[in-house]
Amino acid sequence: QVQLVESGGGLAQAGGSLRLSCAASRRTFSSYAMGWFRQAPGLEREFVAAINWSGSNTVEADSVKGRFTISRDNAKNTVYLQMNSLKPEDTAVYYCAARLGVVGRTHALYDYWGQGTQVTVSS
Repeated sequence: QVQLVESGGGLAQAGGSLRLSCAASRRTFSSYAMGWFRQAPGLEREFVAAINWSGSNTVEADSVKGRFTISRDNAKNTVYLQMNSLKPEDTAVYYCAARLGVVGRTHALYDYWGQGTQVTVSS
């Protein structure tokens, strides 16, 4: 089992920045591909970014490309999402997810999920 805990969410102004963190419970963290997803009220869960086990391969959604950066530190069992140039459209609950496999854009591929952290961007 892998337990994931997100942190770093909160309030930000448009154009500002936030950095989300996701801490994993297992020392086998390095075996997992990690992803970030988000879900706004009344909308479907949306892929944001993913990173492979080594950190050598990343993929980002078009909506956040150039603004958000995913990274990981396997020594700390932690994955990060640096969010810059925030827009009101980025407002959502952000979820960290893990899977024992390659990176993917589909939420059904991921086996473990965190509780989510709220990100609110004011205009």
